[in-house]
Amino acid sequence: MTSPRTESASPGHPSTGLAATSRAPAPQGRRAVPDRRVIAIVVGTNLAISLGYYAMVAHLVAHLHRDLGMLAGTVTAVLGVRVAVQYMLFLPVGALTDVIGPARAGALACALRMAAFALLGVTGGVGELLCAAVLMAVGGALFHPAAQSLLAGVAPARRSRGFAAYLISGELGAVVGPPVGLLLLLAGGFGLLSAVTAGAWAVGVVLFTLLRRAPGPASPTDTASHGDASHVDMEAVAEAAPPTGTGAARPDVRRIVAGVSAVLRDRGFLLFALAAAPITLLTSQVATVVPLRGVDAGTTTLFFSVVAVTTAAIQPWCAAAGRGERPWLLRSGLLCAGGGYLMLIAIPPAGAGRITVLVVAAVLHGLASGLTQAALFQTVTRCAPSGRFGAYSGLLNFLSGVVALAGSFAAGALFDAGNRGAATALAGLGLVAVVTAAAVRLPHSRVTRAPSPR
Repeated sequence: MTSPRTESASPGHPSTGLAATSRAPAPQGRRAVPDRRVIAIVVGTNLAISLGYYAMVAHLVAHLHRDLGMLAGTVTAVLGVRVAVQYMLFLPVGALTDVIGPARAGALACALRMAAFALLGVTGGVGELLCAAVLMAVGGALFHPAAQSLLAGVAPARRSRGFAAYLISGELGAVVGPPVGLLLLLAGGFGLLSAVTAGAWAVGVVLFTLLRRAPGPASPTDTASHGDASHVDMEAVAEAAPPTGTGAARPDVRRIVAGVSAVLRDRGFLLFALAAAPITLLTSQVATVVPLRGVDAGTTTLFFSVVAVTTAAIQPWCAAAGRGERPWLLRSGLLCAGGGYLMLIAIPPAGAGRITVLVVAAVLHGLASGLTQAALFQTVTRCAPSGRFGAYSGLLNFLSGVVALAGSFAAGALFDAGNRGAATALAGLGLVAVVTAAAVRLPHSRVTRAPSPR
């Protein structure tokens, strides 16, 4: 299963004209959570849940197919539903995150995934598996905008380093999780693995609860109350303000709809999201095409370990000197993805040259993942009006998911056609990367925000 990861900021870079997102003022009577604690808790949570997630997911398909006797088509169909539902929910759930707050959304996400992984440990049929898949989808759609919204709310001087640590923790979980899962399987079977994984997500619930006073990027109403009104997007303030004389549930629904409407009306960001939509396909499809190229299990493990290590290793460089906000960073990542797919066409049938080509391709794909994730996070952070990070991130993820699903079906059909079809699919992915790099343009921010209170 593919899980999106899993995404220094100066006041504005002259080449982009983008304004920095301010941190929300602490509610009166409460002490705001310090930036370093926010980063530490978000990174710690991501490490715990990534270890649990990859520990189980690496062995889930084998358990369902071999131990429970489910047909391969049934397993892939249900897990495909999980991916489809998660991406369809990204836009409305991202707007929901803005309404209820990222800390509450993150705790809810972890609770849903805790229930999902606990259910997977006792599932015996398709019904329970489908229920667990839906719970995983809703939890995943909530978690990513919640965690990144918290990081977007810290002071610009620490934001890039915080996101870099967040990505590194996720990649560490991707590398360490599968062998940890194997050890748990050998020690107590799939039931123990399921319990430990659910426990990791329970840790996430507790840690997100500690961040209930960290509201993430400033909401329009907070900024209007505590900052200079001349720096506020007054349209967003009007949309975010709950109507009077109605119940608590209805205003929340109206605010969610307002958040979705606001991002869809932002023509500049919408065009950027459409142009950048192939990025998830380009960074995730490699997980399918490498095994389909006939690469053995051991070499495949080496390949993805190199991808994860490279993605993590490039993050400190991306975080330094405000590189995450530079237009060329996103384009460089896309060109690395294109080069990686072209390298996979040229895999020798055997010998040391085969390993060398695969390692070079893995490094290129690791760079592609690391560079694009850092660039996309900074773009959403700088372009989303105050209190709209979840909706803007949700739109980008929704469009990316649609393209990724369509692209994966097309690539799979070509691979089924034999070696020539496989080469065509890889060349097509490389071409998509080059075209996307040429077409993507970073949008300008619509609003200027007040400086972060220190």
